[in-house]
Amino acid sequence: MPPTTAPDTRSARTLSASILELLLPYHRTTDRTDAPVTPEAFPHQLRRIAGFVRAGEPVTFTLPGFPCKSPHPDKVLGHLPDQAERLSLRFLDALCADIERIHPPGARVVLCSDGHVFGDLIGVPDAHIDAYADALRLLIAESALARLSVFDLRDVLGDLPYDAKRARVHARYAPPLDDLRAEIRTDAAARALYRGITRFLVEDTAAFPGTRSALQRECRRRAYGVIQRSRAWGGLIAEHHRRAVRLSIHPQPVGGPKFGIRLLDAPDAWTTPWHAVALHRADGTWTLLPRARAARLGRLVLRDGRPSHFAQD
Repeated sequence: MPPTTAPDTRSARTLSASILELLLPYHRTTDRTDAPVTPEAFPHQLRRIAGFVRAGEPVTFTLPGFPCKSPHPDKVLGHLPDQAERLSLRFLDALCADIERIHPPGARVVLCSDGHVFGDLIGVPDAHIDAYADALRLLIAESALARLSVFDLRDVLGDLPYDAKRARVHARYAPPLDDLRAEIRTDAAARALYRGITRFLVEDTAAFPGTRSALQRECRRRAYGVIQRSRAWGGLIAEHHRRAVRLSIHPQPVGGPKFGIRLLDAPDAWTTPWHAVALHRADGTWTLLPRARAARLGRLVLRDGRPSHFAQD
């Protein structure tokens, strides 16, 4: 089908701002400000969205994330997607549907599943990562979430061994370690990301033979590797999805090149569906919590014979 007639520049700008306004309530940031945030504070995203609007095409978003479940049993219910992912996927599809109401070509989100990129650094077997991504694809198909798709290393490098895939991506796209260390020393946002990933690595370690301080040193070292690989994955995504609007699961500064997005309610800005479980509160709302805490607050609910989430009566 040929693209619709392109609107004039002014209407494209106005419509792009309206599309971005639909995302603003879910913006994930660590910026501390009481001032209202408007679409004009995100010029990079507005330019990208406007490109799709002028072409009369669906707005394409890329979202690196949905890598695999945390390996820590106190956080999650297993290594496969559950209600936390199910709710997140529904949210993203509904957001695309909202965009479709004001921009008829609609929108789509490409979930750039990055588990294989750093699976060796976070202690998750590649077989579990494959199973997680395959289950995501099945969940999207079974739930008829046609505006979503999954993209992972298998789409780029086929059946190569995963260690070889990681090595290729790292060699081509990862920043030098010395440059990354210098950036983390001088850039507050990079430093916050480094600290957040270090904390997650510590919390995700279920068993460690050494002392707590030794674990923290080990996780600080691995955090650099995770960020290098994440940057590499971002470079690969940008090469394969050149025009897309880049979303991020991590908090992002207002006006940055990536738009941080919150998928579900959580008490911590860094909590994700794959580091937690869904709790259905007594008032009908949902939140994300570590499994051990959710188990104290609600009863376990099974779906298709597998643990799905917790619910308060």
